[in-house]
Amino acid sequence: MSFKVGDTVSVLDEDITGVITQVSEEKITIETNDGFPMEFTISEIIKEKSLQSGLFDNTNVDAVIHEKERPQKRNSVKVKPKERSLPAMEVDLHIHQITTSNRHMSNFDMLNLQMDTARHKLEFAINKRIQKLVFIHGVGEGVLKAELESLFGRYDNVKFYPADYQKYG
Repeated sequence: MSFKVGDTVSVLDEDITGVITQVSEEKITIETNDGFPMEFTISEIIKEKSLQSGLFDNTNVDAVIHEKERPQKRNSVKVKPKERSLPAMEVDLHIHQITTSNRHMSNFDMLNLQMDTARHKLEFAINKRIQKLVFIHGVGEGVLKAELESLFGRYDNVKFYPADYQKYG
């Protein structure tokens, strides 16, 4: 590759770029972007492609400006009324809905199973972009409800509130 004074070059395996100030048979001196002269062999440098040369040669600037100024029709996604009124995804966290037998499980084990199920269903809903999700947790002492609120608080852009009392009790 032929190098000449004034070419912009980069050094291989280094984060150094600069302009050639002197060319000899085996050594090339460049002035780095920081203003330091440095010597390299021809095999250590490569020529930089200039953004100015040939990039916009065949482009009519007025045509580009006209194209960008032209108002474009916005494409909005049409949501069918049927899809808009789809019910929310419901997840029943009652222990008898999750497992066939809870006979040998402690309260701690049951709570962990319920929380794992809730976390899995929440991740599924986020990945599938499901907008509404209803977790049915029952009344009890409120331990599962408190744990669910703690779980939802760890996610950004997840809002949670009590579901419709008439429908879910």
